Amino acid sequence: MGDVVGVAVLGAGHMGADHIRRLDRVVSGARVAAVADPDAERAKEAVAGIEGVSVHTEVAAALDAPGVGAVLVASPGPAHEEALLAAFARGLPVLCEKPMVPDAAGALRVVEAEARLGRRLAQIGFMRRYDAEYRKLKALLDSGRLGRVLMLHCVHRNVSSPPGFTSAMLVDSSVAHEIDAVRWLLGQELTAVTVLRPRPSSGAPDGLLDPQFVLLETAAGALVDVEVFVNCGFGYQVRCEAVCEAGSARIGAEHTMLVTADGGAREEVPQDYLVRFADAYDREVRAWVDAVRQGRVTGPSAWDGYAASVVAEAGVRAQETGTRTTVELAPRPGLYYTPDNP
Repeated sequence: MGDVVGVAVLGAGHMGADHIRRLDRVVSGARVAAVADPDAERAKEAVAGIEGVSVHTEVAAALDAPGVGAVLVASPGPAHEEALLAAFARGLPVLCEKPMVPDAAGALRVVEAEARLGRRLAQIGFMRRYDAEYRKLKALLDSGRLGRVLMLHCVHRNVSSPPGFTSAMLVDSSVAHEIDAVRWLLGQELTAVTVLRPRPSSGAPDGLLDPQFVLLETAAGALVDVEVFVNCGFGYQVRCEAVCEAGSARIGAEHTMLVTADGGAREEVPQDYLVRFADAYDREVRAWVDAVRQGRVTGPSAWDGYAASVVAEAGVRAQETGTRTTVELAPRPGLYYTPDNP
């Protein structure tokens, strides 16, 4: 292992602050060397009590700060392309939260820029690949014990949507996690998207089409349905059931504690994704830091980020038009062909 890695964290909001805490208190082999956020006071608050951290309002200043050897991008999606390209220009390995880049054209530019380098620098933050339940499901499906996967049934529910959340974001922000999880679980690209919209919930903000029902088709003929409901009101739930030729397997239904007392039973429901996937985030960042210290980049690639953006963009078109929409991917550069992703 190499020395402790100095990390520049870009973005000090909800996700960025949690990663700053994680790098400082949970993950060994790394330290927070610099933070950049347009809100300098928010950045200072996020690093309060951590020694040796420089605070910046500009991305370039943070990347060029003394001691920075890697980058963690946790800023809003539209800022990711600039941050990734700036990190590539400096040869810095990057862990970039999803979406890698919200629009497919920008995501392709990132893929092409990394391909020109001839080596991987980016890992994309699809943390479900690091969740213990998802990893068990992946191992079971890969074993072939249940035969071919015919269908996946997925649920993605949030307590409430944040201010400014749009109908399109139900697909390109929320369902983006399912898009990557499906590609990874099945080892198949997605080929078409259909979005159905029931009557909006009375709990949804005016104008927000919530919930939605997303149907994904895969290259090998499996079907995937995703119920996305971002104002369910009661908690954060993520579930997935694989229906196969010789059986089925479900995850997410018993992730939390069930308390039986006083003549009844009560199941605790997480209220936030940072609670439900806390261990997955820890595993993800720990794996990234360990790889960086060994001079490697592993995990979900820029190609995975690009594919997710293309499928999500097709999903938004399907949502707007009410029609089945096909997915068209650019040719995959040779850099992204691996034994696990042929």
